[in-house]
Amino acid sequence: MTELAIYDMDRTITRTGTYTPFLIHAALRIAPWRLVFVPAVLVVMLLYVLKRMTRARLKEINQRLMLGPHILPADLKRVRASFAELVWNTNILPGALRQIEEDRAAGRRLVLATASYRLYVEAIAERLGFDDVIATNSILGLDARVTAKIDGENCYGPAKLRMIEAWLAHEGIARSEARVRFYSDHASDAPVMEWADEPFAANPSKKMRRLAEARGWPIVDWAR
Repeated sequence: MTELAIYDMDRTITRTGTYTPFLIHAALRIAPWRLVFVPAVLVVMLLYVLKRMTRARLKEINQRLMLGPHILPADLKRVRASFAELVWNTNILPGALRQIEEDRAAGRRLVLATASYRLYVEAIAERLGFDDVIATNSILGLDARVTAKIDGENCYGPAKLRMIEAWLAHEGIARSEARVRFYSDHASDAPVMEWADEPFAANPSKKMRRLAEARGWPIVDWAR
């Protein structure tokens, strides 16, 4: 039996979201002049809240505004390392670290499954000691340049479950031969919570807390 511990990232392991902070962090180091587009980023976020665009489109537009149509590999390597260190030093919940160590000690394979972009998540996952990453992917252009376009699905909601199942198939792990723990703060991850053998609502949002109470899922607070 393969033992898996799958974690969401933003507000599950971290105190706050990471995508917009990464864009600002990277823009400051690659092209500071692009900070003039911050008001446009806020407008795009408002359009998303008003349901005028999808979450995936929101990500693509904001990345293009803040980082340009593509990122050179050398620039990406530099900014993702420094951002991972920043997240490690300022944005990790202490209880999440304890749980990750407990799962590792129990022999579980640690998997980070997040809607955030792989282009910076992999460095954070490596810093945290995860074995595998399932995340939103980017289309690669010439010379391995990372474009602002999503490759495949945004790893969010039902798509996250599909991407986890695709990862299992790729790894040759039959669902019947795996025992899965899953931790998340957000109700958008309900499909994965329902699918997991041991779902945990970690630092849950109000909607996730109500769902966890109705389903009988354990609730954990990692802020302390």
